[in-house]
Order: sequence, then C-alpha cells, then structure tokens
Amino acid sequence: MGANGRLDKTLLSPKAYRRSMSEMTQPERPTPRILLVDDDREFLRVYRELLLKQPGQPEVRTAETGQRALAMLEAGQFDLLLCDLKMAKVDGFQVLAIVRRKHPQLRTMVLTGLAEEQFRARAYAIGVDLFLQKPTTPEETKLFLECVESLLGAGATAGFRGIQSKALVDIIQLECLSLSSSVLRVSQGVQEGRIWFLSGEIIDATTADLVGARAFERILSWKNGTFEVLPPEPERTRTVFSSYQTLLLETAHVLDEIQAEQLDPAHTEMLRKASLAELARTQGVEFILATTKPDATESWGVENAEKVAEWTRRTVERFQTLGENLKLGVPGQMDGSTTQRHVVLARRGDRAICLGLQRALAPEQIRQTVNTLLLKWAS
Repeated sequence: MGANGRLDKTLLSPKAYRRSMSEMTQPERPTPRILLVDDDREFLRVYRELLLKQPGQPEVRTAETGQRALAMLEAGQFDLLLCDLKMAKVDGFQVLAIVRRKHPQLRTMVLTGLAEEQFRARAYAIGVDLFLQKPTTPEETKLFLECVESLLGAGATAGFRGIQSKALVDIIQLECLSLSSSVLRVSQGVQEGRIWFLSGEIIDATTADLVGARAFERILSWKNGTFEVLPPEPERTRTVFSSYQTLLLETAHVLDEIQAEQLDPAHTEMLRKASLAELARTQGVEFILATTKPDATESWGVENAEKVAEWTRRTVERFQTLGENLKLGVPGQMDGSTTQRHVVLARRGDRAICLGLQRALAPEQIRQTVNTLLLKWAS
C-alpha cells in the first residue's frame, strides 16, 4: 500500500495487480463447509485440524462410514467432500456415485492410499474433481492444501469442472507429480485436444490442427470446458521433449504476451518495468537480464548490459542448436558456477534470460530461487 493508503501497483507483477484489484471488489464469501470421510479415526483427527487452519477458516465435519456421510449430506449443505475409497459396507466409489447423482454441484476429491491407475480412471469416470493419494511428505501436504483451496474457490468461477478458470494446469501438474501414465482429453465446445503422459512426463499433445508443444499451448488457452482421464498409451510417439515445468512456464509466457498485446503500449511498458523490479528483489539475486535483440534488452544489476546480452543470446542459441542436433529437444535452462557467482541461462518464448545468483547459496537454494524467478517471470 502507498502512503495515501492506495494500492501501489508499481510493486506488483501484472497478474498480481489484476488479482489484487479483483479481490478488492469481491463480496465477502460465507464460511465454506468441508465433509471429510475416512474409516481411520486418527486420520480424520489429524486432517481435520490441518484443514481448520486454512486461510478461509472452513467448517470441517467428519464421518467414519459412507452411510454416515450420505446422511450428513442429506441433512445439511457442504461445499467440498473429501472421501477415501477403501471403506467397509459402503465404499468410496458408492458414496461418490450417489453424490454425483443427488448432489451434482458438490465439489469432490478422492484422498486415498490406493495408487493403482485403474482406481484413478474409475474415479474420474464417476465425475470426481480431483484424485489424490494421501500425502506422505510436507511437499505433498502443501499440494493437497492448495488443491482444497482451489476447489473451495472454484464454485463461483467459470472454468473446467472442478478447476478454477485458467487452472487446467492444476490437473496437468497433478498428473505429472503423481508420475501418472494417462491420456487427458480436454473439450471446449466443438474443440477437443489430448495430452499424453508417461511416468509423469508430457510426451505429446494434439488438437485438430496442431501437434506437440503448439497443441499444448492451444489447449491451455481454453478458459472453460470439460476433461476426462483416459487409459495410458505407452507406445505413443514422443513429440514433446521439454520437462513439464519448462513447458508450463513457456506456455504461460506466450499466453501472457498474447494478452499484453491487447493493452495500451504505455501501460504495458509500466507493467513490464514493475515486473522486472519485483524479480530483482528476490533474495540471492545479483543481477538479471532478458534480451530478444540488441535494442530490446532489459536488465538490473548488470554493468555491461549490451555485452552480456550478446553473450546470452549467442550461448542460448548454441545450446538450442546442440539440442536439436542431438534430437533432445530445446534445453529448458543451462546453469553453471564460477568462483564469483552462479549463472543460469534460460529461454522463455523469444527472450533469452541470464540470471546471476550469489555463490554462497546452497544447491537447493539455487534451485528454489531459479524456479521462483522463472515462475514469476512467466506470471
């Protein structure tokens, strides 16, 4: 906030500014209600306490049997159902099938210890919004809570069934993080696209007229529709060689550029400078530079920006040529250390990016900082 109490948009990225303005105009929402169903009493206790700490301070009720859960749904309205699959008498599949028929607007998430692909496919066929294995690490727990927050916020927004608008990436990330092998069929009206996963990696994508990364980009541009998880096709020819993280970042950058073209040029320039300033404030950053050509370079903390930009463009192009010659695809990023600092090169759309990080950072800190910077850049 500025000194006069107004939102200082120069300190925010374009997306953060738009999100902040949107939140300021949104009416206050009622307390969300969650029903957690599992036959493990200790699991219910631990996860109820975990969910109660969510930002929206939801009301969390629990049920140890499918029969009890169905009775509670008849007696009161809920916003989200979290359901285990393996339970006595009335199992999770039976509960979910009844819920989909009698309470079609209720958001549903499977939270199970069953890892077999057949259970995932069957759950999605019933119409659940998300299928997750029970978390076993802090990272998986964080992902679970983010998914809960996303589903609770999805009720008032247009978008894919069970996902907030423009958040088809949630489903894609879940398929990759769970090392899934599957085919995701996405439809928007008469348009249809498919994305192939193999052991958590995206290997191909198609639409009516596009293949590979360009088809993936087209699919993620759709703002609403439906999705269906189909059985895997392990023999599918691979056309996508980038990691899913790189693919998502590059796609986000392209889509943001398309949206930016519709803005007033002066406003776009102001937002671009604000975004660069935000990136430069990331802890551990010594310098940052992005360039498309000699007269289109932006930087922070670089003394000889023109020379560094020329070296960056030349080096990224050489690595790209090497990747093509070896048929390994376009490299997502290149990094190395000198006696003074750690240097990372990456390509985002038509931009070549060079990051300088403090040499004292540990390898894990370097990885997290680079991911943070590139994610912010794409957003």
